[in-house]
Amino acid sequence: MPDPQASLPRSSGVLMHVSSLPSAFGIGDLGPAAYVWVDQLIQAGQSWWQVLPLCPIGQGDSPYDSYSSVGANPLFISPELLVEDGLLDRTDLHHGGYPDQSVHFLSVRQFKATVLDRAWRNFSSEAGHVLREEFEAFLHDQAGQLDEFALFMALKHRFAGAKWFEWPADLATRNPDALASVQRELADRIRQECFAQFLAVRQWLRLKQYANERGLRVIGDLPIFVSVDSVDVWAYSDQFLLDEHRRPRVVAGVPPDYFSPTGQLWGNPLYDWERMRHDGYAWWTRRLRSVLRYFDLIRLDHFRGLESAWHIPAGAETAQVGRWEPGPGADFLNHVRSTFGSLPMIAEDLGLITNAVQDLRKQFGLPGMRVLQFAFDGDPNNWFLPQNYDQNSVVYTGTHDNDTTLGWYRSLTNDDRHRVRSLTHTDGQDIVWDLIRLAWSSIARVAIVPVQDLLVLDSSARMNRPGIAADNWDWRMTPDQPIASALSGLRHLTESTDRLPRVF
Repeated sequence: MPDPQASLPRSSGVLMHVSSLPSAFGIGDLGPAAYVWVDQLIQAGQSWWQVLPLCPIGQGDSPYDSYSSVGANPLFISPELLVEDGLLDRTDLHHGGYPDQSVHFLSVRQFKATVLDRAWRNFSSEAGHVLREEFEAFLHDQAGQLDEFALFMALKHRFAGAKWFEWPADLATRNPDALASVQRELADRIRQECFAQFLAVRQWLRLKQYANERGLRVIGDLPIFVSVDSVDVWAYSDQFLLDEHRRPRVVAGVPPDYFSPTGQLWGNPLYDWERMRHDGYAWWTRRLRSVLRYFDLIRLDHFRGLESAWHIPAGAETAQVGRWEPGPGADFLNHVRSTFGSLPMIAEDLGLITNAVQDLRKQFGLPGMRVLQFAFDGDPNNWFLPQNYDQNSVVYTGTHDNDTTLGWYRSLTNDDRHRVRSLTHTDGQDIVWDLIRLAWSSIARVAIVPVQDLLVLDSSARMNRPGIAADNWDWRMTPDQPIASALSGLRHLTESTDRLPRVF
């Protein structure tokens, strides 16, 4: 068994998705502001920048509902860096203006599509463009998954965003003759989709390299499940529990918990783990090989799904009715460890967690998650209380699924607020930083704070409301918010709690 205490150093970091970075183009991107953010984290003595999935988002704007489990989000491409690459002129960057405090996804999509169309035309018209050799190498290296994704997105474009199972039957069922014909018809669009992936991946890997060279590492998020409207299900349907019409027989979610009284009905198709085991988990191996290029450490979202998953009958209106079905467990994790030589993962072990789930996590030495907002129910054995942690943990004040800590505290009853003040030994006047200090002073190896808590923001800055489909994922940090002073305070706390970076 691996030594869990040797896996991570005592360290800390900040959670902020790329989309939340300040930018003049309506959404955070991988341009100058991202490099400033990396520099700020390093100056603040942080070891980790945690982000949400970088995948291309679907119609619900959620990074957890993606058209591809391994693709990159073209909305994160920096127009300013495209100017530096000679793909755009400065005049191409003009737009009608965007709000600083939120992402308006529809208008951002339209602007980025226009920018990327122009960049592609400029690239295509210049045979000797400096990026051509690099682009051709990318096409060669990523052949297979990239080809499938580019074709999928080209068909999305042709059919005005319709879901793949709404396409003509011969394309939905991947008739070889129909696919060959449409590949010829859409050849330029397919290559353009490849080009967008090339730009997004190139910009991200350059940013990651910049961070790594300065001692900052990146935690990424890997959703365990994929969207039904994705290239994964369209191109690899035999890997999922589907009916004869290629529609899910059962879908994923969780039964009622502290996030939702009716449970969470995610609607993702579930895996045919027996089929996957027989082919050596080939689909997962390809997926992990791609994702591990992007991140230094992965938070495996819904880790408990490896032990067992909540199977909800297709067509159910809530997640209240379902059954737990076993997952691949140790067999899968052994395969991953033998294939990649290690398990660079954080296990997201939130929700209804059984002893079997914890035993699986501990068997492989994976750090689990502790969320302080869940700690104050009056139970002295509550495992979210710092006195009940083991060192092989990652502690958060809250996650992207929680309210901000200020919003959470304000929503509590007077009795609950009193309990929080008593357990933190404070008067509650600076409750957000009280919880940050509690996290940083704990024995957990890693402590992470969402940037909204660092800025002491209220519920209007919340990133996601589980179980509510609309008006999520759009929060942005504005240029006038006092992030520099907040990070200065975080550096002092990081130093005093022995979390400054060290060689690892």
